[in-house]
Amino acid sequence: MRVHHLNCGTLRPLGGKLVDGRPGLFRRAELICHCLLLETETGLVLVETGVGTPTVSRPAEWLGADFVRLINPVSDDDLSATTQIRKLGFDPADVRDIVLTHLDLDHAGGLVDFPQARVHVHARELQALEKPADRKEASRYRKVQFSHGPNWKSYRADGEPWFGFDAVRELEGVPDVLIIPLAGHTRGHAGVAVDTGDGWLLNAGDAVFHGGELEQKPHIPFVLGFFESYMQTEKEARLDNQRRLRELVSNNGDEVTVFAAHDATAFERLSQRSRI
Repeated sequence: MRVHHLNCGTLRPLGGKLVDGRPGLFRRAELICHCLLLETETGLVLVETGVGTPTVSRPAEWLGADFVRLINPVSDDDLSATTQIRKLGFDPADVRDIVLTHLDLDHAGGLVDFPQARVHVHARELQALEKPADRKEASRYRKVQFSHGPNWKSYRADGEPWFGFDAVRELEGVPDVLIIPLAGHTRGHAGVAVDTGDGWLLNAGDAVFHGGELEQKPHIPFVLGFFESYMQTEKEARLDNQRRLRELVSNNGDEVTVFAAHDATAFERLSQRSRI
C-alpha cells in the first residue's frame, strides 16, 4: 500500500503559540486538516476530506460565518482533496471509499466532491447527525455538507481488540484499514488505522488536538486546550481514550504511528518521511 499525506484545509486563527505551540505570540496560528490518500488493492481510499471545494466560493454558507471569522480557513483550491489527487495523477472519481473520524465540518466538508464514494463512519456518529441529542450537538454539523446524500456505510461498536482498544472493525471491502471507537470529542468519534505494510498509521482525528497530548507528560497550548474542552461531547470518554493513546505510543510506538488531525508539525514530519 502506498500512502500520500495531504493537507486539505489550512486554518489560521489568532493566538500564535497559544494555539499551535510554535514560537511567536503575535501572529496567526497554523492548523491543518491531515488527510490520507491510500493506494490499495481495491482502489483509492481517502481518509478524511478536509473542508471541501465550496469553501473557496461560498465559505460562510459551507462552514458557517462564525467559523470563518474565528478560525480563518485559507481559501485556496490547491488545498482541496480533488486538486491534490489530480496532481498525483489520479482521477478523483476513482476514490471509491472515504473513511471519516467524525462529521465535523472540517473533516467531512469535502464529501460533496466525491458523490459516488462509499462513506465509512461509526454508527453513533451517523446517529448524532441524524438525531442530535440537543441543540449544541446539532449545531456542530453543517447539514448543507450532506445535502447531496452520501452513500453511508456505518459500523456498530463491536469487533476485535487492537493494541488495547476494543470493538475495532475492518472496513467492509477495504482490507488493512480499521475503524477504532474513540468517543469523546463527538459521540461517535473514531480513529482510522492503516496497515501500510511497514507499520501502522493511526489518524486519531480530534481525539487529541496536539501532539503534546500523546507524550507521557501531556501538554497542550492553552487556547487550543480550552477549545478542545469546549468542543467535547463526552469528557470521561475523551480523557480515557487519550490515556489509552498515550499507552499505545509508549508501549507500541515502534509499531504504530499516531497523529492528531490538526497538528501541522506531525503532518510535516510524516509527509517528509513518505517522500524518502
